[in-house]
Formats: sequence, structure tokens, C-alpha cells
Amino acid sequence: MSAHGHHITPARTLVMVFAGLVFLTILTVVTSRMETGPLHVPLAIAIASFKAILVVLFFMALKYDNKVNALILSVGTLFVIVFLGITLLDTMYRGDLPNTQKGTIMDQQRAEEALKAEDPGAEAVRINRPENP
Repeated sequence: MSAHGHHITPARTLVMVFAGLVFLTILTVVTSRMETGPLHVPLAIAIASFKAILVVLFFMALKYDNKVNALILSVGTLFVIVFLGITLLDTMYRGDLPNTQKGTIMDQQRAEEALKAEDPGAEAVRINRPENP
């Protein structure tokens, strides 16, 4: 029977990790006020990931824990990344497929309202007649 001892992290290490977390928080605030275009979300996710890694490794002591726990966390994180990636791909390419209509739903609603305003009877004809015979 092997005794599992608890690892005591030195105070200096904890203070350094805390300083790193404060720096990354300040970096998050600074980058949120910058215009980074399409990199805005990936940059925020990357900074948040680094902060989460620091918390998990040092404050939750995963660095000194059984390696199976690190493997379980890594596999779970990988699945979350894959699922988020698939979701972001869906939202990034929405509207680019040939079977979708151009513009947003609000644009389409405005166009339909404009058609109704021009000729109220035309809407009933348009609904009952297929566009591709």
C-alpha cells in the first residue's frame, strides 16, 4: 500500500502564478478594447485558455497529481475544442451554401414588407405560385 502525500506548492510559485493571472486579465481588458477584427474571439479564447491552464496546473495541483487525471482533463478539453470548432465553422460559413438565401432574415422581412406595401394582393399570388416550376 503506497501512501499518497499532498504536494505543498511554495508560496513564491503561487504568487508568481497569481501575478501571471493578473497580467493575463489586464491583457484581456486591453485586447477587448482593440479592434482585432476576426481575431477578436480566438484571441479572447486563447487568453482565457492560458488562465485556465495556470489555475488547473497550480491552484488545483494537477501538475503534481496522478498523470491519469491530466489525461482525462486533456481528452475532455479536446472534445470541447472540437465541438466549439464545429459550432464556429457553422456560424462562420452560414449563408455561403448554394441552397440558402442571401441576406439576413431581417433583410428578407423588410423586402417582403416592401412588397406588401406596393401591392397587398401580390403576396398571396407569390405564396401560391412556386418560384421554380
